[in-house]
Amino acid sequence: MTGSEDKTTHFGYREVPEAEKAGMVHGVFSRVASKYDVMNDLMSGGVHRLWKDAMMDWLAPRPGQRLLDVAGGTGDVAFRFLKRAPGAAAVVCDLTEPMLIEGRKRAEAEKTADRLDWVVGDAMALPFESNSFDVYTISFGIRNVTRIPDALAEAYRVLRPGGRLMVLEFSQIPNDLMQKVYDLYSFNIIPAMGQIVAGDRDSYQYLVESIRKFPDQESFAGMIRAAGFGQVKYRNLTMGVVALHSGWKI
Repeated sequence: MTGSEDKTTHFGYREVPEAEKAGMVHGVFSRVASKYDVMNDLMSGGVHRLWKDAMMDWLAPRPGQRLLDVAGGTGDVAFRFLKRAPGAAAVVCDLTEPMLIEGRKRAEAEKTADRLDWVVGDAMALPFESNSFDVYTISFGIRNVTRIPDALAEAYRVLRPGGRLMVLEFSQIPNDLMQKVYDLYSFNIIPAMGQIVAGDRDSYQYLVESIRKFPDQESFAGMIRAAGFGQVKYRNLTMGVVALHSGWKI
């Protein structure tokens, strides 16, 4: 029999032991934390802000709700949520403490300090009680999780009945020609940009590869349903460069 310690998963295009992936992902984001927000603007031409705004439009935050933003990094999504929902509260949970430290430095963090907590935690084993959040979001993070079904199961566990899951993640462009053009940009420009701006080509090479390894829109929707969520839907943004997936704990 094969023990769990012998299981492998992908880290970009490399096969690595499952037990090692989380540490490798932690290393990537620890190294890029100080330049993370700058690189997001450069890589997307600032469009990532519009994607996150579109996420909030569909989510429609309400006063009094409690948000858990997993892989929340420097707080982009949590800040948007709190701005739209007076009286709401949020928790940013991330595996990588240097990302949370960068988030706490932002001006928005001081303005929302009484409604926002920062917690180091693993998406596959969240340090929160069951049925304790109204909304669970994860943006550009779930593709880095070692076992995605485990993360979705944890999302279902911590949401209250009637709670909502929303995932913003890079996806697959349905048009083959446009996908090829996007691949040329991703593999030739982004790692080079990472070297120039963050002094780290390898981390951005991994991030590009991890996008290509992530399931397409329909496949990921199926994974969300398999975790127990109902009314699962998705919307493509920027022709499918990214997709928003939504599901409900019914």
